[in-house]
Amino acid sequence: MTSHVHSQCPYCGVGCGLELLPPAAKGRATLRDHQGTPVWGARGDRGHPSSLGQVCIKGATVAQTLGNGRLSQPLYRPQLGQPLEPITWDEAFTILLQRIRSTMAGKGPQALAMYGSGQFHCEDYYLAQKLFKGALGTNNFDANSRLCMSSAVAGYTRSLGSDGPPCCYEDLDQCDLALLIGANMADCHPVLFQRLIKRHRKRRYKKNLQIVVVDPRQTDTSKAADLHLAIRPGTDLALLHGIGHLLLRQAALDFDFIEGCTEGFFAYARLLQEWTPTRVAAICGISSKDLRLVTRIWARSQSALSLWSMGVNQSVEGTATVSGLINLHLLTGQIGRPGAGPFSLTGQPNAMGGREAGGLAHLLPGYRHVGNPQHRSDVEAIWKLGPIAAEPGLSAWQQIEAMESGALDLWWVAATNPLVSMPHLERVKAAMASCPLVVVSEAYANTETSRWAHLVLPAAQWSEKDGVMVNSERRVTFCPGFRQAPGEARADWQVFAELGRRLGFVEQFSYESAAEVYGEMVSLSAGRVCDTSGLSHELLRQEGPQQWPFPAGALPNQDSRGLYCNGIFPTPTGRARFMADQPHGLAEPTNRAFPLVLTTGRYLGHWHTMTRTGQLERLRRMHPEPLLEVNPVDATSAGLVDGAFAIIRSRRGQATARVALRDQIRPGTVFLPMHWGASQKQPCAVNELMHALGCPISQQPELKAAAVQLASVP
Repeated sequence: MTSHVHSQCPYCGVGCGLELLPPAAKGRATLRDHQGTPVWGARGDRGHPSSLGQVCIKGATVAQTLGNGRLSQPLYRPQLGQPLEPITWDEAFTILLQRIRSTMAGKGPQALAMYGSGQFHCEDYYLAQKLFKGALGTNNFDANSRLCMSSAVAGYTRSLGSDGPPCCYEDLDQCDLALLIGANMADCHPVLFQRLIKRHRKRRYKKNLQIVVVDPRQTDTSKAADLHLAIRPGTDLALLHGIGHLLLRQAALDFDFIEGCTEGFFAYARLLQEWTPTRVAAICGISSKDLRLVTRIWARSQSALSLWSMGVNQSVEGTATVSGLINLHLLTGQIGRPGAGPFSLTGQPNAMGGREAGGLAHLLPGYRHVGNPQHRSDVEAIWKLGPIAAEPGLSAWQQIEAMESGALDLWWVAATNPLVSMPHLERVKAAMASCPLVVVSEAYANTETSRWAHLVLPAAQWSEKDGVMVNSERRVTFCPGFRQAPGEARADWQVFAELGRRLGFVEQFSYESAAEVYGEMVSLSAGRVCDTSGLSHELLRQEGPQQWPFPAGALPNQDSRGLYCNGIFPTPTGRARFMADQPHGLAEPTNRAFPLVLTTGRYLGHWHTMTRTGQLERLRRMHPEPLLEVNPVDATSAGLVDGAFAIIRSRRGQATARVALRDQIRPGTVFLPMHWGASQKQPCAVNELMHALGCPISQQPELKAAAVQLASVP
């Protein structure tokens, strides 16, 4: 291949467009990997409507990470204490078939489970659903999206009737208020943040943009804000109720919208009565003056856009907080119009596509639910498989608990690294050690999770297979394979299809291409909120990225469209719902023994568990080690000094990291990044410290807060 290739960046949910340049491209310097092999280059695609040519350091260097440290053949060992040995793909499928058949005969399909990933293409996601929920008869497919955006899914569904962000990136160009809550956009969604900041700096008098940031830490995001509310961790919902209380008291409401388009207002209004400014300010640890100021900014706004991410979702109150944020939009009619609405910023490149493919334990393709008989029937008819089980399958942490109890015989992990990203890691390791067969499908060798696997399958990753991904604004991009997969590595969808055929479902799993898989998937979306039935690989290849809804017959390259512009919502009554949830705070409060709240997050130059970014020296130099951010007041109490190492202990374990004194983090709160696992040169597996309690509605773990103590290293 000699010409450049258009694709979507495989890192965060912004989904920036990339132009990939082959090693022999005329007019550019040849890049080489650590072995001296020429590699592809990457730059921003100016024609991609989501990013307009912008790209961050990770996207600009992604092509340099693809060839290093790769798996190239299947590996197997009967027992964990033995070394992994090369086997053939035929032997690998035989091992899988024997385990599946013996488990089906003995314990039934509920003893089989898969843990997938927002790194999947839509085609991988979709065939995993068809294999597990259709052919095997178990809904035990969940994904690392459960750790990322399942609270946003649940919150949208509760309040608006369906999943699906109603906003678009163009709303960043049109809003006059951007409320960022639990979202460090500068590090986690940098291209979107720069788009917002460039406009903020211009400050045109006709459209004066105000930025409000809610975050216990001062970050590069909050430094750019007009107002930074450094609330205590776990008090987000109380803050939102305090804003709602003041809006109600000031009658700064859209009464026509409330009356014509919503329900549940009076129950919500009664709840707000008790969340007075004095009470909320005391709980959140802010001044009542700042609470009144943010309310005044919201009340005066003609187009209020709220943006949130893991700081909201990863909480025992995650779903309630999402609904609490949507409540403010419903109170003031700030939804369904340009520049306004509640906007979830997903963490992964194809978390949105996974939702559309049915990639969580309670979902089916096309924003359907396994508990709905009509939804199951619709899918069974297309799949020619079934019956689909009527009960939701095991969520991510429930799969760990099932292994602990001996209820799972097969745990299949694909395109993710849970022995860094899951909470309570020692418990996860013990559970995996007790499972008869742990399978890991992985592109890279020697990840923390593959060290605990019996069977390791080499995966073709982004750039090595055709597929589709969907970003946070519902923008669908075709991602072509433009380089050879190493050795015997295979696309995940091909592995799932081959296993389906070997199980006897030949007709249902005979596909000639990823394009054929995608065509079947979008047919299941027809008439749904997420209708993509008019899309195909060919259309996306020819016309470029498209935004859904895109029903059959739609014209390509239409302007960005928000959802619910007509004020009608996909609920039984057609009305959005106010939700009245009482705040309860953190699942694990501090006490005398564990007086500090540990919160976690990302660094700009790294991605998740560093499986890919850790391959590149440039990115390792950018963030050479994890730093423990501590307020000087807390450091003095623990006898710590800047640059020294500290031991961080929770009720579950301990980690060691270098101290970085920061006045910018509020007293009582400390911060560690989540990227480093046990395999890194400077190991600091922060999730060994985190508890596994999660939101009772979304099942998303509270990975943002745990009670800890600090001590100096002897």
